[in-house]
Amino acid sequence: MLLRFDHLAVSATALAEGVAVVEQALGVAMAGGGQHPHMATHNRLLGLGDLYLEVIAADPSAVAPDWPRWFDLDNFQGRPRLTNWVACCDNISAAVAASPDGVGIPVALQRGDYRWQMAVPADGKLPFDGCFPALIEWAGTLHPARALPESAVRLQRLEVAHPQAGALNDVLARLFSDPRVVIVPGAEKAMRATFTTPHGLRVLE
Repeated sequence: MLLRFDHLAVSATALAEGVAVVEQALGVAMAGGGQHPHMATHNRLLGLGDLYLEVIAADPSAVAPDWPRWFDLDNFQGRPRLTNWVACCDNISAAVAASPDGVGIPVALQRGDYRWQMAVPADGKLPFDGCFPALIEWAGTLHPARALPESAVRLQRLEVAHPQAGALNDVLARLFSDPRVVIVPGAEKAMRATFTTPHGLRVLE
């Protein structure tokens, strides 16, 4: 498989608001994160073992870029919510070539000591209304999931609903396999993540 599950993204209009929603829902504190100068965004993170979860928002202290922000954040409105998932690969050019049109062009990025390439769509909008994963290739051995403090939170299931679930499943079947990710039919895009936590099962939507 070209792709492996990397992390989940909760979008918010204000970072603090998104962090508060996640911390209340899961009953644990978020840690780490920082700024992304190229995209004028900032985030906070939560370790999930082999994965991590990020809350991401436009950074009001940064100058807005001349290009669309990732995860279609320029058009994000409403409550903080789970909007995207991210898959990593060892060769992002090959992964892009095997993915649907519109998945994006690899862009070299960094935050602190972390270096990576991410495929960013020209309009900020990922295929299947954002239900197709964003693609990332990490440089070197550094990865947020290995640096974050233990949270005792683990993803049990990510349910991704979309009107074209069959087509999305067909595309993903060639690229990705993880029993935690389930694509289901839905009248509109929706994401629901179930976690085991120190407080029992908890859900983010």
